[in-house]
Amino acid sequence: MKMRQLRALCGFILLTLAVLTNARPKAGPEQKCKSGPVDLVFLIDSSRSVRPHEFETMRKFMIDILNTLDIGLNATRVGVVQYSSQVRSEFTLKAHAKLENMVKGINQIIPLAQGTMTGLAIKYVMNEAFTAEAGDRPKVPNVAVIVTDGRPQDRVAEVAAEAREKGIEIYAVGVARADMTSLRAMASPPFEDHVFLVESFDLIHQFGLQFQDKLCGVDLCLESDHSCEHICESSPGSYHCLCLPGYTLNDDGKTCAAIDLCAEGKHDCEQICISSPGSFTCDCSKGYKLHDDKKTCSTIDLCAEGKHDCEQICISAPGVFTCDCNKGFELNKDKKTCTNMDLCNTVEHGCEHQCVSTPGSYYCICPEGQLLQEDGKSCGTCKSANIDLVLLIDGSKSVRPQNFELVKKFVNQVVDSLDVSAHGTRVGLVQYSSRVRTEFPLNMYHTADEIKAAVMKVEYMEKGTMTGLALKHMLENSFSEAEGARPSGRNIPRVGLVFTDGRSQDDITEYAKKAKEAGITMYAVGVGKAVEDELRVIASEPLEKHFYYTTDFTAISTIAENLKLNVCPEESQGEIEVKDPCACESLVEFQQATMSSLEQITQKHILYKQTVV
Repeated sequence: MKMRQLRALCGFILLTLAVLTNARPKAGPEQKCKSGPVDLVFLIDSSRSVRPHEFETMRKFMIDILNTLDIGLNATRVGVVQYSSQVRSEFTLKAHAKLENMVKGINQIIPLAQGTMTGLAIKYVMNEAFTAEAGDRPKVPNVAVIVTDGRPQDRVAEVAAEAREKGIEIYAVGVARADMTSLRAMASPPFEDHVFLVESFDLIHQFGLQFQDKLCGVDLCLESDHSCEHICESSPGSYHCLCLPGYTLNDDGKTCAAIDLCAEGKHDCEQICISSPGSFTCDCSKGYKLHDDKKTCSTIDLCAEGKHDCEQICISAPGVFTCDCNKGFELNKDKKTCTNMDLCNTVEHGCEHQCVSTPGSYYCICPEGQLLQEDGKSCGTCKSANIDLVLLIDGSKSVRPQNFELVKKFVNQVVDSLDVSAHGTRVGLVQYSSRVRTEFPLNMYHTADEIKAAVMKVEYMEKGTMTGLALKHMLENSFSEAEGARPSGRNIPRVGLVFTDGRSQDDITEYAKKAKEAGITMYAVGVGKAVEDELRVIASEPLEKHFYYTTDFTAISTIAENLKLNVCPEESQGEIEVKDPCACESLVEFQQATMSSLEQITQKHILYKQTVV
C-alpha cells in the first residue's frame, strides 16, 4: 500500500514539473530523464546465492532504468561492474554512447557465481570505475547503485565512507537475505532516500521506479559542481550564476568581483575611504577624529582633553602624546612616571656619614674601617653578620622522606644562628632534584620564625640530582636584586650553602667557578654518598673552612651547631683566643676550633658505624 502511494506521489511530482516547464508529459518508455549529465555505475552481486532466474531479473532491472535515461557521452554515461569473490568490469563509462550497445553488453554478462566481497567491489568502483581513464567526467555527479542479496564477507564501512568522501553518491539495494546494517553502512545519507530492501528479486523494479524519480528530479545547483562563486539559480535542465549585492559577475559567468567605489574614486571622504562591496565608509588618519558628517576629520589633542597618564609633563601630537619630567627627575622605563635622581638632597636620609643617591632611592655608607649597622644609617667598628644567604638543598630520590625532614631541621638550625631581618641577614631557600625550584627568595621573609615555618612546609621533590643546574639557578636568579639580593655596591656578603647526598648528574665545574668569581662565598655540606671531590670543587678557599662531610644524616645536626655565619669572631662559637675581635678579613668566618671539633665528631661516628658493621 505504501509503495503504491509513493509511486502515485512521484507521478504527481513529475506531472507538476512538466506543467511548470510548459511541457506535456509523455506516457510510456519513450519518456527520457533530462536531469543533466550523470556518471552512473551499477555494482551487481553475482555470487552463487543469486539464482539464474534472479540474475535475469537483475538484468531487466538495469535495462528498465537505462530506458528512462538520456544516454550519451555528453548526457548520462553508464558503466556496469559485477562482483563475487573477485571484481570484473563489464563495460566502463566511456565504452558505450548508445543505449542499444549498453543493453547488449548487459545481456552478455556471465555471472561469476562465487563469494560476496562487497568491500572489494566498492574499492574497485572508487579507484577504477570513477576515473578519467574509465570515462569519469570532472564536475559531473557520480552515482553508484549497489545490488546485493547477502551479507558481505569483508568490511564495507570504511571503504564506503572513503568513497562517499570522494563525492560518490551510493544507493544500496538489498534483496531477500541482504543485511540492513551493511546496507546502511554502504549508502549515502539520508538513508530513507538511499537504502532499499525488498523481499525478492521480483520486487526489485520498485526501487527502479523510485530511483528514476530521484535521478530525474536532480536540481543541478544542488547535485552538480556548478562552480558558481555566490549564487546558483536553477532552471529546468540548466542553471546560471548570480552575484550578491555589491558584486558584479565576471566574464567567465561564474565568479564575482567586488564593486570598489573607493578605488574608482566614487566617494567624498576627506582622509580614508574604506571599501565594502558596492559601498564605502569614511575614517580618519591616526590622531584625527571623524566629524558628525561622517566624512571630514579634525585633530585629537589628548593632553588638552586630559586623556593621558603622564606623571609630570604631557607633550601632545595629533592623537598621541609623550611624557617628560621636571628638572632633577628622570623618565622611567614605562615612559610615564618619573624618578627623583637626587634623593640625598631632597629627603631627610639620616645617614651618619654619607648618603649615596640611586634612581628613586638612596643608601648610606661608612668611612673606611667602620661598618654600617643594622639600622642602615649609623656606623660602628663591629656588628653581627649582615649577609645574603641562599641554601641549596638536595631533594633527590636517594635522600628519602625521613632524611629530608632532618635536612629541613638542619636548615632551621642554621637560621637560628643568624641575625635575620630586612636590614640584617636575608635567607633564601632553593630545592633541586632533576629540576630546580625556589622555595622562597631572599626578600620574602624578614624574621627567623617566618623562615623556619616556611622551611617546614617545603615538600620533598624526589627524582634526580642536578647540582650544576641548581648552581646556575642560584647565580642567575637567587642572587638577583629582583629576588631580594642587595646591590653589590652595598658590600653585603653573598653566601651560598650547598647540601647534597650524592654525585651530581650534570657538570658542576662551570657554575661553581662562576659563583665564586661573582664574589659568592660557597660552602659545601655532603652526606652519605656525596662525592668529596665535587664538594671541594663547590667550596670556596680555604677548603677546611668551607667544606663539610659526614657519613649519614643523623650527624648533620652537629654540623649545624658548629656552623656560625657571623662577621665578627667574638660572636662565633669556639674557644679561639681573639686578640682583635673586629679584625675580620672575611665577612663570613668559620672558626678553626669548630672545624677541629667537627672532624673529631665525624671520625668518631665513622668508627662507630664500622664497629657496628
